[in-house]
Amino acid sequence: MSKKLYVGNLSFSSTEDDVRDHFAPYGEVISVNLITDRETGRLRGFGFVEMDDEGASAAISALDGKELAGRTLKVNEAQEKPRSGGGGGGRRGGGYGGGGGRW
Repeated sequence: MSKKLYVGNLSFSSTEDDVRDHFAPYGEVISVNLITDRETGRLRGFGFVEMDDEGASAAISALDGKELAGRTLKVNEAQEKPRSGGGGGGRRGGGYGGGGGRW
């Protein structure tokens, strides 16, 4: 089995190879995914690392609060993004205020 780790507070100049090299001593790194801004393509300062279970636990213990490229990392087990049922949220009606027509 593998675990996905959240890695926060990454330097905006970090590369996938930098992150992989930092996590590799703790176990097999299956994948690294650094999140970028859709419009600018720049790193957003966080990403995800997928590792084997034992390596993931060791990496969390060893790297949470440690520095990479001058930034203190935040490393923990990634949380599943909640699936939102039904779309649209709680908006009702539309337009610019209701009622009150002209006289």
